Amino acid sequence: MTYQPFWFDQAMAEETTSVSSASIDETPYDIAIIGGGFTGLWTAITIKQRAPNTRIVILEKDLCGQGASGRNGGAMLTWSTKYLSLKKRFGESQAKWLVQQSENAVHAISQFAKEHNIDCGLRVDGCYISASNAAQQGVLTPCLNALDAVSLNQWQMVNKDQLKHTGSRQNQHAVFSPHAGSVQPAKLVRGLRRTAIGMGIVISESTRYVSHEKENTPQNEAITVCYSDKSQSIKTLKTEKLLFAVNAWLPRLMPQFSQNVVLVSSDMVITKPMPEKLKTLHLNHGAAVIDSRIFVNYYRTTPDGRLMLGKGGNYFSFANKVSDKFNAPSQYQAELQDSLNYFFGDHGFEIFRTWTGPSDRSVSGFPFFQETDKNVVVAAGYSGNGVVQSYLGGQILASMLLNTNDEWQKCGLVNQNLERFPIEPFRTLGAYVIRNGIRRKERAEDNNLAPSKLDKYLAKLSGAAAKADTH
Repeated sequence: MTYQPFWFDQAMAEETTSVSSASIDETPYDIAIIGGGFTGLWTAITIKQRAPNTRIVILEKDLCGQGASGRNGGAMLTWSTKYLSLKKRFGESQAKWLVQQSENAVHAISQFAKEHNIDCGLRVDGCYISASNAAQQGVLTPCLNALDAVSLNQWQMVNKDQLKHTGSRQNQHAVFSPHAGSVQPAKLVRGLRRTAIGMGIVISESTRYVSHEKENTPQNEAITVCYSDKSQSIKTLKTEKLLFAVNAWLPRLMPQFSQNVVLVSSDMVITKPMPEKLKTLHLNHGAAVIDSRIFVNYYRTTPDGRLMLGKGGNYFSFANKVSDKFNAPSQYQAELQDSLNYFFGDHGFEIFRTWTGPSDRSVSGFPFFQETDKNVVVAAGYSGNGVVQSYLGGQILASMLLNTNDEWQKCGLVNQNLERFPIEPFRTLGAYVIRNGIRRKERAEDNNLAPSKLDKYLAKLSGAAAKADTH
């Protein structure tokens, strides 16, 4: 079988021996998790590390890694360039802590992969954030100055020789941090699955959540979860606590969150292997390269010599429907080709595949971890920045589900007062008006032209869409 997202297709093709999980049994579970991606797996693993006797079951409607976790760009980024937004939202102390934890997480994920023999092409080679046109020069200065003021700035301005390692003459300036990198995300997910099963966690793939009901009696607070497996028959299990770690699929399963996220595509293209070409471009490393526009261009290489480039902010899903467009080749191949041409000119790269994935964007641009009812928890809103942040989510959710009352459970991302997007059709119509204004503005800047006042105004309405605080 061939899967459209390249990462997942490659991971499954190379998974010669799949580890089987124990089956769901009738004994009540301590924790049931809906969703077998990064968040669900990191949460289950973290709980098992802290409380080994906890009975955990994960229900995954497809295969682990077939959702957003296995189809993203694989860039391991931190929250350091979102420090000003974190500070405004949660205060200086919490912002500093979250930045530090996100940087620590990059290395923790790398160490975990090594300890558990997860071969996922993980390279902690850092990240370059570039100015790919004159208008982007200096936009990070306020954020970097604020990081300097609290002794947290790990970013360094690169010289002309170091700038070559961004692979493109279009990058006029750049800063570099060593606390970042890249990974084959689907291989990491599949490796986490294997590790989780080895720890005694039950993982039931091709198993769809249907509904749940709480007993709500003083003697019995158990939750009954209804699900359907490969047989298509409805079955039930009992659990004390329930976690929804389904990201883009949350609005469908829990409609009360339908205005707290908006689903938008991130579209990617990957080349055939060309290691010698990458070497001449000085791209023989695993660092991520990201420019400083709102709808960023981002690219990275793979250990086998491919170049992957992605761009976010393309397709906005009406009413947050996870449509078939998310499982098809990118419908924005022309835009992806324009980005390749912009950075690499007459490159002659042989394109291997394009794909897309749904990103669940919150109003704040940060994930939220909410207890919706006693013993029922949800996680969502990674906003296109989840490879590293889902590891932090695993720490937070483990503390919430184990009720440890520690710094993870008390952090600002837990039980937030969530802002809401407008109702449909105004949400999607407004999103496209703002998107098109941003595109016109950034196209003008790429051509060293002055954007219109209208497009500059529309760009300011994008809120927290950018991966870095640039205004």
